[in-house]
Amino acid sequence: MSTITAADINKLRQATGAGMMDCRKALTESNGEFEAAIDWLRKQGQKVAAKRSDREAKEGVILAYAIPGNKAGIVLCISCETDFVSKNADFVAFAQSIADAAIAHDVKSVEELNNVEINGAKVSDMINDKLAAIGEKIEISKFERIEAPYVATYIHGSNRMGVLVGLTLEAAEAGKDVAMQIAAMNPLAVDESSISPEVIAREKDIAIELVKAEGKPAEMAEKIAMGKLNKFFKDNTLMAQAFVKDGNKSVSEYLKGIDANLSVTEFKRVALG
Repeated sequence: MSTITAADINKLRQATGAGMMDCRKALTESNGEFEAAIDWLRKQGQKVAAKRSDREAKEGVILAYAIPGNKAGIVLCISCETDFVSKNADFVAFAQSIADAAIAHDVKSVEELNNVEINGAKVSDMINDKLAAIGEKIEISKFERIEAPYVATYIHGSNRMGVLVGLTLEAAEAGKDVAMQIAAMNPLAVDESSISPEVIAREKDIAIELVKAEGKPAEMAEKIAMGKLNKFFKDNTLMAQAFVKDGNKSVSEYLKGIDANLSVTEFKRVALG
């Protein structure tokens, strides 16, 4: 049996919003395994904070741009330790210069970007120089790229979140609408087929345990659990979500209303905590 520390309990409490005693019980029942403790809380019907993975996000500047022609796009985060630095105009301009270099050289990875030169200096060296000048850890902490027939971008909340959306057809306004949907609703995947079998099995298991806890007959548990799983897909997959600008339509229906062949190929959402 693992030793459960006060720090472990506090970490779980901060991540889930559950009470201290419930967190202690969850960790005890899960032999100290963090993710298993979260599942244990959910199976007891606890309302677990949805964005637990964002709790330890760093400060920084997020930028999202399409490559000229909108056939590809990038979103990246230049991170730092405090919002005092991230809101500084010089730091924002520094981050912008790196994003501009990424676009100009059509980079495809952090490693490639770190080796790009700006006025004769490698990006990695520029970051080290900025670190020395400011006294905070600075790095390209997140980098995502997508390619599609058309890529739309969106920045939300003073460079605190960036979204890329790949579409099957050129549709600038629809792309912006869908990007805003992703920013607001944080879907897990484009559609049901994009959800991993492991996640589906996990959600089904939790649903069955909740149904049993409600006292429903065992023979009904599977059917009711599937209903809960379908609701999970509706809430967490982009194309099935209710469109934020018109709740009577799903995102899929909104796009099909513009063009029968218009759909989303993939998306990336990068956010600070």
